[in-house]
Amino acid sequence: MLKIEHLTKHYKGSSKGVTDLSLHIAPGDIYAFIGHNGAGKTTTLKCVAGIQDYDTGTIQIGGKDMGKNPLACKRQFAYIPDNPDLCEYLTGIQYLNFIADIFGVGAREREERIKKYGDSFEITASLGDLISTYSHGMKQKLAILSALVHQPKLLILDEPFVGLDPKAAVILKDIMRSICEGGGAIFFSTHVLDVAEKLCNKVAIIKDGTLITSGDMEEIVKQGQSLESIFMEVVEHVDTN
Repeated sequence: MLKIEHLTKHYKGSSKGVTDLSLHIAPGDIYAFIGHNGAGKTTTLKCVAGIQDYDTGTIQIGGKDMGKNPLACKRQFAYIPDNPDLCEYLTGIQYLNFIADIFGVGAREREERIKKYGDSFEITASLGDLISTYSHGMKQKLAILSALVHQPKLLILDEPFVGLDPKAAVILKDIMRSICEGGGAIFFSTHVLDVAEKLCNKVAIIKDGTLITSGDMEEIVKQGQSLESIFMEVVEHVDTN
């Protein structure tokens, strides 16, 4: 589904970036990507989404190379940043139709999906309002709806639970599970480690732009320990070496 091979991205005049990162996300995976602020999570996700150029390495989505065929890659996934930059001069429904038009979603399919997810996240009644009037949580819900309207095979999410109320967070987790049960995959960053531990089958830990560990959640989180304790143990071990 998603193959990242030897990804390197360094910013001029800054020590931040990503160095020689490789990850494979298979169909059915819910893959958590965790690390401190500035560790390189968002840089990695932006490179995967084709928003950020990278220095070396390859990114493949569904067998297509992001560097050589970005449009073919972008048809297969949806990306939701941690602070969605939406077209605030549009209404919610206008924005969703705009996204659906880009991906060529038919009128019947988009109507059904917008109603389904709009009702689930309880924002259907507000879709006729200008996005500029939305709260942060409502904008996050609208961004999620826009990502789901074309039924992507891969969801790339940067801190997706920030700003969501508890009910919406539960609904999003159910949707993520459903996508993966249908053969899709999820790759997302999060600081909410207990959610990641319960939701994900795979996890990767990044520190200072370098991948520290990755693999099956059950293998990394040993019996009697939590993801939080493993995270602190791994990060502190790196600091002492």
